[in-house]
Amino acid sequence: MFRFAADRIPVLFVLTCSVIDFVVYFLVDGVWWLAGYMLVMIIPKAVICAWNHHHQHTMTFRAKPLNRILEFFYALHTGVTTNLWVLHHVLGHHRNFLDQTCDESGWKRADGKCMGALEYTLNIAATAYYRGYQVGKKHLRAQRNFLLYSGLTVIGVAVLCWFRLVPALFVFVLPMAISLIFTAWVTYDHHSGLDTDDAFHASYNNVNPLFNRLTGNLGYHTAHHYRQGLHWSKLPELHEKIRHRIPPELIRNAKFMLTEA
Repeated sequence: MFRFAADRIPVLFVLTCSVIDFVVYFLVDGVWWLAGYMLVMIIPKAVICAWNHHHQHTMTFRAKPLNRILEFFYALHTGVTTNLWVLHHVLGHHRNFLDQTCDESGWKRADGKCMGALEYTLNIAATAYYRGYQVGKKHLRAQRNFLLYSGLTVIGVAVLCWFRLVPALFVFVLPMAISLIFTAWVTYDHHSGLDTDDAFHASYNNVNPLFNRLTGNLGYHTAHHYRQGLHWSKLPELHEKIRHRIPPELIRNAKFMLTEA
């Protein structure tokens, strides 16, 4: 069923959070309880954002229907639907991250200056779906699935809102928006300010064990860009093989962010 055994625990975590979400959705009515639950779940859902990223690089299951079902639950946690990151991130950013004139996650303004974190975050989050759609014009099959399953996700969320509006807003709708914004915010630290045409000099890395345990080795970012299709569990090994090519100042040890001192 699983393509890689290492994905079992992350999937269990995602689906457990989904079960808890639906229990709260069906059983809790108090606005303050719902608001408190939403705040408590910000960190778990932020962690899920990283695993959704990994899934859209390397599919979790061998069977396509299982991947589509998992992607629906990912979307409810992260605000990112089927193939959005495949288009925006895999087929967009990873091919263009060295060229700020066309990078889908570009950190430069049109005048060549570096955006601040807030400006970048709002820009990337607000344009994510539009940019994904634009990339899809060159990848029509991926675009069709993106549009189809995004539409089904919207319908599913609409039904949840119709049935129980207030719980749906706090358990699903607002967290989806927050998670998309959070995803954009954390990606600012991946490449911002690194203006180079050398892929080994273009990413910050974080070797902190806690950070990498929570994010599926996302801290080994140069390795991830070097071989983006490599499963997340194999990134530490690749990082060690190419570490001599990465400037020491681009390798950090931070608990929460790639560039945290």
